[in-house]
Amino acid sequence: MGRLRVLVVEDSVTVRARLSEVLRADPEIEVVGEAEDGKQAIELCQSLRPDVVTLDMMLPIMSGLAATEYIMAHCPTPILIVSSSTNRGELFRTYDALAAGALDVLEKPRGDETDDGWEQRLRAAVNLVSRIKVITHPRARLRELGSVARVSPSQVGRAPGRERRAVGLGASTGGPGAVVEVLRALPAPFPLPVFLVIHIGEPFGTAFADWLDGQTAHRVGYASDGEPIPSGGRVVMAPPDRHLVVRGGRLWLTSEPERHACRPSVDVLFESLAREYGAGVTAALLTGMGRDGAAGLLAIRRSGGATIAQDEATSVVYGMPREAVLVGAAARILALSDIGSAIAAGLGGSK
Repeated sequence: MGRLRVLVVEDSVTVRARLSEVLRADPEIEVVGEAEDGKQAIELCQSLRPDVVTLDMMLPIMSGLAATEYIMAHCPTPILIVSSSTNRGELFRTYDALAAGALDVLEKPRGDETDDGWEQRLRAAVNLVSRIKVITHPRARLRELGSVARVSPSQVGRAPGRERRAVGLGASTGGPGAVVEVLRALPAPFPLPVFLVIHIGEPFGTAFADWLDGQTAHRVGYASDGEPIPSGGRVVMAPPDRHLVVRGGRLWLTSEPERHACRPSVDVLFESLAREYGAGVTAALLTGMGRDGAAGLLAIRRSGGATIAQDEATSVVYGMPREAVLVGAAARILALSDIGSAIAAGLGGSK
């Protein structure tokens, strides 16, 4: 098996040289090209066919987001975003790129690192995304999905014999686009609270709820410790690096140990939903790497709730949903395009 072929895209000469130097230090990685703008990135991606592209968001001529949309539509390639963008507008572009098919995001080197920790993270991230078989994404797909039809809460179906009280969603790699698609399929206003855990680490997760709030007709916000559970019409997210627990009619944020190397953890949220709502929960586990969420989804199914796992064909990474299927946690396995409508119709699955 040959070396991993990487295209480095970065407009700063200094940073581009550092990225290439770090990657070339790994004998299993070959830097096959370097680009300084988005247009050149597309041209080199098409001609060189690299295994991975490391991509900055803020590029001249054509932005990193525009390059991502084009690459994923015409020559799908695993993309690792390498960015120092932490202001709101630039973070939003990063989320747009993740929703358009980029796989992960890593901070740029600051230049004052005292060990090789960042270098190891870069090489590990490149190796990780290289193993993901990417799918073709139409350009600007989120903008083309259209608006959500507004439906009266009385029109939202209910599963026979079950009074639904809450919805839980969990996702990781590939999650931004998947969560948007599910939420856009839910009628607005939606009569139940929706609880969400998605794995996006700091500093890049700080504005994700604000970005998601602008993608659908539903209000989205991070949970506040101790606040009452909303009655409905709101998507409540776990903030970065805090577990979200639903208990005693309130939302609680904890710094308990990571589960499956994750904080926030889908398992922690789903298990709390099973205890709080029992059979009144509908939960869906979406695309993601690892096994977080499988045990929590199983707890919900055992409590009588309705459970869904995204299928392999539509998952960017069939890791978390696969683990849920293997342990019998998913009553139904559905394509991404069917999950939101199934939740809305009360067809989340049997006990």
